[in-house]
Amino acid sequence: MNEENIRVGIGVLILKDNKVLLTQRRGSHGAGEWAFPGGHLEYMESYEECARREVREEAGIEIKNVRFQLLANVKKYGNKHYVHIGLVADWKSGVPKQLEPDKSGEWFWFELYKLPKPLFEMCKLSFKSLATGQTYFDS
Repeated sequence: MNEENIRVGIGVLILKDNKVLLTQRRGSHGAGEWAFPGGHLEYMESYEECARREVREEAGIEIKNVRFQLLANVKKYGNKHYVHIGLVADWKSGVPKQLEPDKSGEWFWFELYKLPKPLFEMCKLSFKSLATGQTYFDS
């Protein structure tokens, strides 16, 4: 991706018993940072379809009650420019598994107020949104 391309990314904050699912990113922008499942919106795909697909591909679990959380303009990672759509969902079934070891580490459930660091920028925005109700970030 060069500086003239803008990508649409979807991130999914998944809740289960007041905990959130996170992994450490590998091999891309934000490597080493803790992040939710997510990825790029594909051609003609709905936001919810993208969320369900990415969660299945990355962690092998099912989600329910998918809902909008935030919209952000993110330019933090070098020459990458993302329109980020943050969604929230509830865990439905399955045990998270590391299905893309080149992209992420093992999956862990963390208490909402005992989060690991460093957090991926899009996740920081999601937690800020959760705490404040802010849904629009244009930086």
